[in-house]
Amino acid sequence: MANGHLLTTAVEDEAQAPTTAEPVLELDGIAKRFGSEEVIGDLSLAVRDGEILTLLGPSGCGKTTTLRLIAGLEKPNAGHVRLQDETVAGDGRFVPPEERGVGVVFQDFALFPHLTAHENVAFGLQEWADAERDARVDELLELVGLADHGEDYPDELSGGQQQRIALARSLAPEPEMLLLDEPFSNLDVDLRVEMREEVRRIIKETGVTAISVTHDQEEALSISDRVAVMNDGDIEQIDTPQQVFQQPESRFVAGFLGHASFLPGEVHGDHVETALGRVLRDDVHGLAHQYDGSIVDLLVRPDDVTAYPAAEAEADGRVVYRRYLGPTVLYRVELDGGETIECMHNHSDRIDLDERVGVRVTADHELAWFPADHRADAETDEVPAGAD
Repeated sequence: MANGHLLTTAVEDEAQAPTTAEPVLELDGIAKRFGSEEVIGDLSLAVRDGEILTLLGPSGCGKTTTLRLIAGLEKPNAGHVRLQDETVAGDGRFVPPEERGVGVVFQDFALFPHLTAHENVAFGLQEWADAERDARVDELLELVGLADHGEDYPDELSGGQQQRIALARSLAPEPEMLLLDEPFSNLDVDLRVEMREEVRRIIKETGVTAISVTHDQEEALSISDRVAVMNDGDIEQIDTPQQVFQQPESRFVAGFLGHASFLPGEVHGDHVETALGRVLRDDVHGLAHQYDGSIVDLLVRPDDVTAYPAAEAEADGRVVYRRYLGPTVLYRVELDGGETIECMHNHSDRIDLDERVGVRVTADHELAWFPADHRADAETDEVPAGAD
């Protein structure tokens, strides 16, 4: 199965936020320090009206701090935060969280245990007239599929139901923007998948602009219109889920978004000569002519290559690792030249450990690539894969 098939997401089935939409949020040169530790150095970002943007990265990369800066729970040390063209942080101005028109869904949902579901949703609507407040709460309970649970208390609701009530409560005051902090981390694995689809549906039906934070790659790829991959307090790449996965602009992004193997090859005219045979230049994304005669590294993911038992004369390497994943099996092959390639096979295929195998590139999409001379500096700035 090729990479593109792995990325069958809700985004592909729905209209994405228009690329020409005006930004609702702008971060310009944001920096944040805690004591002597710099968490964010010089971060700039624009979030479009109506889109779902996910900040994705490992623990400690600055994504949650960025979310707190947007919410007004932290003050930046430098730079500007603008919401709807209004500066809410910067130039000596700081608008408190409750005046920003931003809703927040916290990791632990933070429902009030002594209030019913209806009362939790109504909590931020105390200044509304009673009839308008009740109508708004009823509308949101219907939207999240819990119209019959308004009188239930949080401890009478499942984890998924609690999350939906937390989402409804955040949407109740009709915020300009919704912020979700690791929204699915407290749910079991099966429920996470269901709730991703449900939360995306609810957000899209309301039309609110949303920013989510997660370290879960699958979650980010499945729920988002765009993904901003963060590393060490900066954004490495921001683009559609398909683009950041299939055409990563740095080795960090390539490696963080799933399994990544790098296959060295020498560029010769219309092809790249590799240890696994020739890969046509037309099958490599944007490989510029100035790289003729040079060594490049092709990014191959486990579903881009296929291994098969082979006689010694036709073998490319041997299987050194095997992991059963239910529907699929992940194999790691050590090539005779020393490189390691990972292959994903159907669970019914069987290749033994230490078995000699041939390996072929079988991707049905353009492969990303990186200049080989950037290997030693893999997590610094790089020439983007496919750059001219």
